[in-house]
Amino acid sequence: MSLATHEKQAAPILSGRVELREFPDWFSDQQRAAWKQFQSLPNPTRKDQAWRFANVNLLDLTRFKYGGTLTAEERAAILEQSRGLDDIAGRMIFAGDELIERDVISDQLKKRGVIFQSLERAMVEHTDLFRKHFMSQPAILGSAKFAALHQALVSSGTFLYVPRGVEIELPIEIFHWLNGENASVFPHLLLVTDELAKVTVIEHFRSLEVKSPGFACGVNDLVAGPGAKVTYVCAQNWADNVVALQMNTTTVDHDASAMSLNLNIGSRYSRFESLSRLIGEGGRSDLLAVAVAKHQQEFDARTLQDHISPHTASDLLYKNALDDRARTIFGGLIRVERHAHFADAYQKVRNLLLSDDAEANSMPGLEILADNVRCTHGATSGQIEEDQLFYLRSRGIPTKMAQRLLVTGFLDEVIQRVDHPAIAEHLHGLIEEKFARQVR
Repeated sequence: MSLATHEKQAAPILSGRVELREFPDWFSDQQRAAWKQFQSLPNPTRKDQAWRFANVNLLDLTRFKYGGTLTAEERAAILEQSRGLDDIAGRMIFAGDELIERDVISDQLKKRGVIFQSLERAMVEHTDLFRKHFMSQPAILGSAKFAALHQALVSSGTFLYVPRGVEIELPIEIFHWLNGENASVFPHLLLVTDELAKVTVIEHFRSLEVKSPGFACGVNDLVAGPGAKVTYVCAQNWADNVVALQMNTTTVDHDASAMSLNLNIGSRYSRFESLSRLIGEGGRSDLLAVAVAKHQQEFDARTLQDHISPHTASDLLYKNALDDRARTIFGGLIRVERHAHFADAYQKVRNLLLSDDAEANSMPGLEILADNVRCTHGATSGQIEEDQLFYLRSRGIPTKMAQRLLVTGFLDEVIQRVDHPAIAEHLHGLIEEKFARQVR
């Protein structure tokens, strides 16, 4: 059934979904309230500051639908292709909003209190913890309407809780798949770490059919407790005709650190919103992103580094490589709240233009309401230096290969900051695959 039809018949459809998944009444009520909010909020326009420069015409949802079932062949293909890293602590694989496979964590981690399960189980078995953190932060960077849509329609996802003092050495891996023409998906991750916990999570976003149009509307909430260390990696590689929105909120308590890296490879239009809230002294947040855009792709990033407590630090580094008629948009703000003295914040966006027709729009900003802070921001756009290209060509390297080497080196600074060789190798492989694709 299409999302447009759903708008006319919201109550019975939501009721049916609740009965099908046996959601608790309180969750069902939240979904109904979220749907009403979605209906009441206006569609974004380019006149809205939060959507400045964005191609909002691509956000027409009338053709998209949800639901559907997998054939045995489709399920087998998804399971076969859902392998990113060799060594992991656990894995979940979703097709649409259906969990189709879960590699459970070790008995040792279970005994230490680690919870790794689907949302629909977590909301029943760990109700208080789930309700405390599930979509507890408002979407304030422009996509409140789509956050409401997500909350109204999400029916599965991942819940990961790491208790006090537990360190999960190997990464947790999660796959989300779009399948079918004009299909929609609502991926969700709720990650909560307690005091002194440590975990790394990588989420993969992929399409089974590389040409099929689709719609993805995801949310991930990361909670870093006191002294915890959270590393989150997003590998976005939807099909070429997918419209995708991903909304992230990261909350960092005292002496904790959270690092997120977002790799944008696929989709026709992808918008990523990241709100980083530093609520405890000594907290640190690193926001990293890499985008490789070709043809008419558009990658739209909106961020807020919100320093709420004193003695906090944040560092944003986004690098984009644009070819053909691709476009990128960055709108980012560093905000230092009152009394958040001695904040240290940095924001840097660098765009590498590989075509005269490529377009990069960068809007960094500062809002400082406290004294004794150190905050800087900057954005640059430029082309490959001719002397570097000449150096490689003079040694017999073809022009296209020389460009790929220079672009890879340009982006590598961001990827290496994750400090995880297996993840870095996997991300480099995705970038190489993007460069190797033939022109459509």
